[in-house]
Amino acid sequence: MAIGLLALYLVTLGGNLLIISIVLAESELYKPMYFFLCNLSCLEIFITTSIIPKAIGNLLMGSKAISYPGCLTQCYFYSLLGYIEFVLLAVTSYDRYVAICYPLQYAMVMSSQLCLQLLLGSWTAGFLATIVSTVLVAKMPFCNDNRVDHFFCDSMLLIKLSCAETQIVELITFMASSVIILGSLGMTAMSYLCIINTILRLPSASSQQKTFSTCSSHFTIVILGYGSCIFMYVQPSSHHISYNKAVALLNTVVTPLMSPFIFSLRNQLMKDAVKAGLKTSVIIFRKQFSVEEDIL
Repeated sequence: MAIGLLALYLVTLGGNLLIISIVLAESELYKPMYFFLCNLSCLEIFITTSIIPKAIGNLLMGSKAISYPGCLTQCYFYSLLGYIEFVLLAVTSYDRYVAICYPLQYAMVMSSQLCLQLLLGSWTAGFLATIVSTVLVAKMPFCNDNRVDHFFCDSMLLIKLSCAETQIVELITFMASSVIILGSLGMTAMSYLCIINTILRLPSASSQQKTFSTCSSHFTIVILGYGSCIFMYVQPSSHHISYNKAVALLNTVVTPLMSPFIFSLRNQLMKDAVKAGLKTSVIIFRKQFSVEEDIL
């Protein structure tokens, strides 16, 4: 089990690092869409790293223990990075909306300054949504039961362990989750409704297919991310008693693992960049090999 989880973790790291390196290396990808894609890949690495290494360590050591400060830290960073990712998904959907619905104004609207402001806004929104509930959870007293029925520390499950009144903390956590997840989902849905409306008005089926292909990978990640998190968090707290670990596994392992492949295989520019990178690597390797032969 530990070896399999380690393999998945390494593939996830490798895939997302590949996306980042390709975006940084190819000047053709110096565009807002790929700037946000690069940041999404960074977030996927951070989210997975906040959960999986500790789980692997526990499996290898035969222990299921985690310190209280470690549990709070894991809970904070998982929530923070998750919220940032949802806001950033809404930002990338807005980027696709401007690119498809207003192509002539795209370069002017999506300037470098606006992209940086949107990225900073995503981090600020995630921080504000996380910090209050985390501070409240940290101040809660815990009595006898210290078993978290999960493979990582989650805020709602940690609240359940408290022997104090938890209604206010649960309400604040629920409201923060709802505002970030449903708010960003609403912005994403509005963007895609406008995108679909624009695509359907294109004169030919080939134009429609080509235009939709530019945002199909992002749409796939949106479905995976929002579907699992709405199921887990945006529901009455009583439903958290029967926690679905399989859905959490989808959100923390499967989606970060699949994201690089979805973005690279469904995006022509990314595929071309990957092919160019592989071709360059082969050429460099052959030159290096021939130099070594000459020396011998």
